[in-house]
Amino acid sequence: MTAAKSLRVSIRRHQIKGPLKTRANSSIKKARISILEGNLDNSNISVQNAIIALDKAAKKGAIHKKNAARRKSRITRQLNKLQKQLSQ
Repeated sequence: MTAAKSLRVSIRRHQIKGPLKTRANSSIKKARISILEGNLDNSNISVQNAIIALDKAAKKGAIHKKNAARRKSRITRQLNKLQKQLSQ
């Protein structure tokens, strides 16, 4: 591949994958903030949105599927910990 074509492909990939990564990271951040606030209803919705964003990013190749799985696992564990604290 020529350097010019490689540059065009790189720019195109960045335009497609960039918003997916940003959306995933933003939704994870919102979910973590709502978990720290201790609001269970908002936390459930935020975690669901984060999982959806991570799945879409992994499906399109913006992030690796195991990276998405690891992040989903961590945020779900945090949510479960909150639920356990509030139920006691």
